[in-house]
Amino acid sequence: MNTVELVPTVSEGMREMMNFRKWATPLALLAAALVFWMEIPVTEVRPETLGGDSLRSIVTVVFWILAIVVVALFFSDRNQPDAEVVEVEGPAFTRFLFSNTRAGLFWLPIRLFLGFSWIEASLHKISDGGKGWLDGGAALQGYWQNAVSIPEKGRPPISFEWYRDFINLLLNNDAQTWFAPLIAFGELAVGVGLVFGVLTGAAAFFGALMNMSFLLAGSASTNPVLFTFAIGLILAWRVAGYYGVDRYLLPMLGTPWRSKVSTHPIIAGG
Repeated sequence: MNTVELVPTVSEGMREMMNFRKWATPLALLAAALVFWMEIPVTEVRPETLGGDSLRSIVTVVFWILAIVVVALFFSDRNQPDAEVVEVEGPAFTRFLFSNTRAGLFWLPIRLFLGFSWIEASLHKISDGGKGWLDGGAALQGYWQNAVSIPEKGRPPISFEWYRDFINLLLNNDAQTWFAPLIAFGELAVGVGLVFGVLTGAAAFFGALMNMSFLLAGSASTNPVLFTFAIGLILAWRVAGYYGVDRYLLPMLGTPWRSKVSTHPIIAGG
């Protein structure tokens, strides 16, 4: 009598998952270790102490490269059959707040507050012929110059050297000539999108991006409040615009960014 030896097999999906964890886990841990090294309270072992600002700049670049690679691995992992499995169940209130259309009434006043705030900021820049914003960007140029300045006493407006280098790069290339109108009309687009509930999540994301840019440049003002509310709208993107155009627009668009889940057909008798 012939005996059949049963050999355990690993599906293609499980194999890809193992490959993902093989690379993503150590890279993420390495990135976390670099952050710990740069921010550790013991000054004597920090990169800027051991090798100067150049070493810290190199470590910062390496960290961002690792972060981008890990995010790319996460993005590729979305195709796996078990990618949508909820391993840690969230509180019922947050599920209601971010997933139930009735919660759209909660987000409606927040959405309107943010939207009109951005519209007001935009109209302030483009009114009176857009002086300083639409006629060469002199206002933005002055703002950038103040942001990158390093006073003799006290802390400079910009805390991160890489962001100061980025602003200096823009200044050296006269980027204010096109960046200023982009900001002015970008604020208007974000405001209109939020007020009317058109692609609310995307509008809130670009609003939060501008808030973060202003904060990195040392300008607080209302940016912390606007940024916090924008994060909530981003998380509630499916329902935040329900009392608006998104109520009809999102069902029409669907979720084109949703990846197709890998499936393996069962072969009868195979």
